[in-house]
This record gives sequence, structure tokens and C-alpha cells, in this order.
Amino acid sequence: MINSVFKTGMRTNLCGEINKEFAGKEVTLSGWIGRRRDHGKLIFLDLRDFSGIVQLVFNPSINKNPYTIVKDVRSEYVIKISGKVRSRSKDTINPSIPTGEVEIVVKDIKILSRSKTPPFMLEDRNKVEENTRLKYRYIDLRTRQMQENIRLRHNVTDATRKYFNSKGFLEIETPIMAKSTPEGARDFLVPSRMNPGKFYALPQSPQLFKQILMFSGFDRCYQIARCFRDEDLRADRQPEFTQIDMEMTFVEADDVMEIMEGLFSYIFKEVFNEKIKLPFKRIRWKDSMEIYGTDKPDLRFDLPIKDISGLFRNSEIKIFEDVLKNDGCIKSIVVSDSSDFTRKELDDLVEMARKCGAGGLVWIKIDENINLQSPISKFLSDTEKEGLIKNLKLKEKNLLLIVADKFITACQTLGIIRKHLAGKLKLIREDEFSFVWVYDFPLFEWDEKEKRIKPVHHPFTKPDENTAGYLDSEPLKVNSLAYDIVLNGEEIGGGSIRINDVNLQKRVFKILNLDEKRIRENFGFLIRALEYGAPPHGGIALGMDRLVMLLAKLESIREVIAFPKTQSAVCMLTDSPSSVTDEQLKEVSINIIEKDRE
Repeated sequence: MINSVFKTGMRTNLCGEINKEFAGKEVTLSGWIGRRRDHGKLIFLDLRDFSGIVQLVFNPSINKNPYTIVKDVRSEYVIKISGKVRSRSKDTINPSIPTGEVEIVVKDIKILSRSKTPPFMLEDRNKVEENTRLKYRYIDLRTRQMQENIRLRHNVTDATRKYFNSKGFLEIETPIMAKSTPEGARDFLVPSRMNPGKFYALPQSPQLFKQILMFSGFDRCYQIARCFRDEDLRADRQPEFTQIDMEMTFVEADDVMEIMEGLFSYIFKEVFNEKIKLPFKRIRWKDSMEIYGTDKPDLRFDLPIKDISGLFRNSEIKIFEDVLKNDGCIKSIVVSDSSDFTRKELDDLVEMARKCGAGGLVWIKIDENINLQSPISKFLSDTEKEGLIKNLKLKEKNLLLIVADKFITACQTLGIIRKHLAGKLKLIREDEFSFVWVYDFPLFEWDEKEKRIKPVHHPFTKPDENTAGYLDSEPLKVNSLAYDIVLNGEEIGGGSIRINDVNLQKRVFKILNLDEKRIRENFGFLIRALEYGAPPHGGIALGMDRLVMLLAKLESIREVIAFPKTQSAVCMLTDSPSSVTDEQLKEVSINIIEKDRE
């Protein structure tokens, strides 16, 4: 039975707990009306609260007054009823709901609130445009799906707190209004009325504050943190989102990974009553790129990427020759059955490769005699053909896909195609939760658009000692002590061991082309803190929204957020962002240029 804490003066029980054990008992329930069925002299209503639904029966031969009132009652009215529970006849039992063996013969009813005709019926939710559901979110949140999603989120949050508390962590809040520090995405800015012309920034993460807490001797801390990033949105992004943030002192990467694996194990045990296999698989960043074409590998299916550059060192195919001369590589994927692909679908794969930035894609079909059929087959030497068949173990009906380009481009292109193929061929083991750690990331990457070096994670990540010698001469060769946790092909968290030496931190800032003035303006408080004895420390941040989305097997984080924004960052419910008055702008010393205001 459901916990008695829900018993109030307006109900003795919840709708979803009424079962055959209640037969003959008097109950009082409150909730919303769902479906209505009028059978002439008898009227049936479904009464709903968060726990479930139960059928109500109104019979004028038993009590005329409730029957008279209920004739005017419609969907989404809020009512309170009293009545006696009775068992349903065998032919009217509804096995699809927990309360399906019983119904309540209503003796008394009180209308608590009337409802206009709702914009959509709850059972039609999946047929309704998302913007409509977001505008009337209070209706959408009444649906079983959203109730389950939000409760799952609560359960994950609750388990997270219990676990960290049991491991000696303190939950410490950090500021929402802070200093703008460039960390990758654009900041949301908040003007200060008391300091005209100056601004706070909403935090992209609590990164610097949790590091300073480590400098302050708290040893280990966590928080369920609200974060804000002004970036382009998609299904798994929101301008405001929630992170599970943790930090620990005197640790190495293995210690952080072990703690986090324990968290996931605890969540699965507490929330799903399931056991997951520990430890999680670990894979180096370069190996992940080589084999899966991504640093977010989905291990629920095979289709490995293989390097075949060595087979074409003396190739007469110009594109292969040119790529290898320019330090590129040649990568491939083998699909078991080429008959699954029409010529148009093969052409679509070529176009997909081009959209990914590659020069194109070569496809080769293997016929029943193990001959290679392709637009380029006549340009392949016998040695190259034999090498492909032997090294890739090609068989009848196989389809070979090849991309020749720079390492990153070739890997990422085939990584995207690999994921597309897995969906098309239904290779993904959908019921599986596949965790993997990716580590040994580069510390820096070259931003071709901005023509500068940028941190792969953030500028506070500690370099790996084995490659740190390249810092000043060839920084792109330096690896980092960073690690990402990936679930089913989605990154759900990233962390690192942090820099705790002030001189090393300044060297990293210098490589990022930050001069002393900018360092002082943006990170002066961090530099000062590092000068007063900073212990070795590390941590990680998990995307709470994305984690719950994946645990619920959903495709959008908007489904696990009570009041999300659209992909254009608009709240349909409150119609924000919105204009403010001239007086409000004047108070914070802001003048809007009329052209921009329009």
C-alpha cells in the first residue's frame, strides 16, 4: 500500500492504491477527472491523481444527488468523492491498470475546481505538437509519461545525495551571480544596479568555485548545480541545465573514476533495483577515435573502423596517394550484407561523408566469387585487392566503405556513418546500458575557424607528465589528465585532475594567448588562491538532464525538465524572454538601441 503520509482531510487514500483488498470499504479520494463514459442511467468517470486512476460509478438508483451533479462534470475538473469500493464483475475487469479489479460507487461528490476544455486530451499527448505541450505545460505534466519522467529525475537526485553523503562529501552551494570567465560558451550576463555599467555572469559551471573549496581544505564536496550557457540548442541542450558536480583533494584519475562508478552502481540499485557490471570499460581517446570515429563511443553494437593506410602506400589512385603524402590516413568499415543498400542509398552515404567535411566516400561490394565491385575497382591493383580481402576478412555480400582524409576528418566521418548504419540495420542492443570511460585526451586542439589553440576541456586541466615536456615547443602533442564518462554513445560527464601549481597554470594561459592583463581580469582570484597552497585535486561534472534522459530511454532532455525552453530558447509557458520597461532599463544603466530592440 502507498505510504500513509499522503492521507489528508480531503482524502483517505490515493487513487492508484485502491485494489481488491479495499472491497467493501468506504474511501474518500480527490483528483482530476479523466475519461467520461455515459451509459444512459449509469455514468463512469476515471479519477486520476499522481499515483494512478480508479473507476467511479454514478448510479441514480443508489444516490440521485451525485448523479445529478456529475452530469455537468467534464474532463480535468478537480473533484472530491466519497463512496464504497466494490469488486468488478469478471467480464468488466481491466487488467491494464492496478485498480482494474475494483470500482467505487460514489455516494457523495464535491466539485473543487472547474476546467475549460483542455487544449489536448492527456491520452493524445504523443500526437500533439511539442510547442503546444510546452505552452500548456501544466496539462502536459499531468500525463503519465511526464509524471514518471519527473519522478525518475527526483529518484536519481535523491540517490545521488545519499551516495555522496555516505562517502564523506559535503553539499556546498556556489554562487549563481559570479564573474565572467571565458570557458568555451557565451555567458549570460546580469547587469548590476548597484554598480552601474558592470555585470555578473551566470555560471557555465561551478568549476572555479569548487576548486577553491578544495584549496580551502574541505577535502571533498558536491552539489546539484544550476548552470547556464548561451549556446545554440539541440535535443540534448538547454540554456539552463543541471549538473552533478563533485571535487576531491589528494586524488588521481583512478580515484575519481572509482567513486563515480560507485555512484552509478548505487543509482541503478536504488532506482531500478538492478546491478551493473563494474569496473566500466576504459579506452584511450586516440583508440576511441581509431575504432569508433568518436570520443563518445556507443558500444552497444560492433562495426569497428579499421585503418587500411598500409595497403595503399604505393597506390596509383591519386586521392589515396595525395592523402597519404599529406600525413592523412585511409579508414574503412565493413558491413555484412551489401544487399541492404540500393545504389541511391550508397550515393546518400557518399553525400553524408561530404557533409561531414570529407572529400567523399568509396564503396566496394563483394560478389559471390569474392570479387570487388566498385566504381574504383579497375584502378585497384591485384595486390591491393588481395590485401583488402585478407586484412579485412571480406566475404560474399560484404560492403566495404572507405574514407581517405586527415585523421580527425576520416575518423569522425566514419563515426557518423557507423552510427547511421547501426540505426538503419537495427544493430543497437536497445535494452543495454553501456558505460565507458574515455581518457588520455589531448590537452589542446587547433581551432581552424579562429586560427588559435584552445583547450579540449578547460584551461584548468593538468597535463599528463609523460607529454608535458612538449608544452612550450609543441603543445598540440601534450595529453591531459582528463576523462569523460559515456553512456550509450552520449557523453554524460567530463572531468580531470586539475592544475595545482600556479606557474604551470600561468604557462597554460600563455599557450592560450592570454596576456597578463586578461589573466588578472578574468582569473586573478584563482591565481591568488593558487599562490597560498593548493592540494592536488580533481573532479567531474555530470549532466543530470542528459543522464535522466538516457536512463528513461528518451531522445530529448526537454522530456525530463519540468519547465524547459524550446530550441530557440523561448519559454512557451511564460512567453519569455520578454521586453522590460524603460524604467527597469534605466535602473541598471542600460540603453537599448531601437533597431536591435525591434
